[in-house]
Amino acid sequence: MHSDDQRSRAARLRDLHRGPKILVLPNAWDCVSARLFEQAGFPAIATTSGGIAAMLGYPDGQRISPREMLQIVGRIAASVSAPVTADLEAGYGQATAEVAETMRQAMALGVAGANLEDGRGPTQPLAEIAYQTDIIKAVREVTAACDIPLVLNARVDVYLHGVGNDTDSFNQAVERAIAYRDAGADCVFPIGLKDRETIARFVREVACPVNIMAGHGAPGISELESIGVRRVTFGSGMMRALLPFVQRMAKELRASGQSDLLEQTEFSHATVNQLFKV
Repeated sequence: MHSDDQRSRAARLRDLHRGPKILVLPNAWDCVSARLFEQAGFPAIATTSGGIAAMLGYPDGQRISPREMLQIVGRIAASVSAPVTADLEAGYGQATAEVAETMRQAMALGVAGANLEDGRGPTQPLAEIAYQTDIIKAVREVTAACDIPLVLNARVDVYLHGVGNDTDSFNQAVERAIAYRDAGADCVFPIGLKDRETIARFVREVACPVNIMAGHGAPGISELESIGVRRVTFGSGMMRALLPFVQRMAKELRASGQSDLLEQTEFSHATVNQLFKV
């Protein structure tokens, strides 16, 4: 991708975080889903690490190799005109320089934004704040050197890992979010936070664009917009929503040799090919 085009996509993605409407980002797991989301009119597209990992036969949680993840998100970015923000988990590195290099490679593949989490797994649920801010600063140095305004979404995993009681969790999440914002993150993402009033308080206190994951137990998108949330994502939810249909088709074919689901005509072979016609 030409650097001017990528720069334009990244700038467009950043502007969408501060536009008049909440930014709703469907999470793609392959090029077909990304093209369908773009055709539906979404102005930008996210990826799902869990969906991509499952597609390639891995559980979620940085079990996929960085090479494989970058290859897929690069293909997705190349398949659409809309800016793509990639879920790059914790950055696939054990040191700040390694994570920054992951981001440099992602930008080289045409990615306009990236999701970067501070969770580290069951033995050390959360990275130290100082270390995570150093990573964000290192990423910002790389984006400046590349002259690409990569949109960095800093995920805060306090609620995901159930750290502390309600008051402690909120205070820790806010502390981390503000530190990441001040280190250079464009948006903060308290994954697992679903309570409406707590989300509204969080938005007020961090005073920067906030990403909330839609889904069971969370407020609806219009309600999130009304309390100041700027960005909504779905994780692997859209990919997982398709699996019951695949499972049903498999069971029907195994049991009777036929399935009504195979009779659909909207997506013919030619229609799918047309998605990628050059």
